[in-house]
Amino acid sequence: MPRLAHIVNPFSAPVNSDLYFAQPITFDSMRKARDVAASTIDVELLAACFPEDLILVPKTFKAVKPLERSVLDFSSFKKPYKLPLIGDILSRLYHESSAEYLIYTNADIGLYPEFYLRVHALIRDGHDAFIINRRRLPSRFMNAEYPEIVKQKGRPHPGFDCFVFHRSMYPKLKLDGICIGVPFIEIAFSQNLFALSSKFKLVYDEVLTFHIGEEIFKRRAPREYFFYNRKKFHKIESALFETMRLKKFPFQENPFVTRIMKYALHPCIPIRLVIKLLWRDLIKAKNN
Repeated sequence: MPRLAHIVNPFSAPVNSDLYFAQPITFDSMRKARDVAASTIDVELLAACFPEDLILVPKTFKAVKPLERSVLDFSSFKKPYKLPLIGDILSRLYHESSAEYLIYTNADIGLYPEFYLRVHALIRDGHDAFIINRRRLPSRFMNAEYPEIVKQKGRPHPGFDCFVFHRSMYPKLKLDGICIGVPFIEIAFSQNLFALSSKFKLVYDEVLTFHIGEEIFKRRAPREYFFYNRKKFHKIESALFETMRLKKFPFQENPFVTRIMKYALHPCIPIRLVIKLLWRDLIKAKNN
């Protein structure tokens, strides 16, 4: 039976935060989706967090080695927020599980019951990496029970917050210094998967994950963290640039002009990068 390992980052959210209510829903949905898939695929649920947050890890999850570093170890900020590094979380996912496929989702992303079954089907179709877009549900469901929540189909969301990839890709990932909870985590992670995968798929129109709250963007940390992550991403972009191929970006089924328009409007696919890759390919074609 194939195996999946799925990791999240629990943390102590303020009681007035939506994350305070969202995290228990997320954990419950992961357990239920795992149980639905139990006869088809083996799913291991893991949690990576700082030592002070271990109390939040559900008993049905495996608590991996506590996180030791945060973004505060990499730069100075006027307002200190102890944000984890995605690289440290994925390191624990890779080293503390032998699963063939690895999954990372944000702590406020819930799962519909069929989630792991669909992941299994996509793996059988030969995809070595894929991103699953969430559905947006109204905030009133924050206090609803899981059966009521998953009756809702919600509305689509363009952002990236659910990443699935074959474990062989982990040693090649370039995510140095990128912290979670701030823009550019999704851009950095997705560009790695586009560049390193053999058969990538963006699942943007299925009802598989949900977020309670219908906003497109939600600022959780000061702008100085945005600028920090952006600077880190530019270094990652340079490191990946030679392996990037536009033909591996999503929306290849669309005509060229439509595809470019989608990139220009997409929050996780920088149009600046697309233009750089187009120009590079034109120069190469001219020289050949």
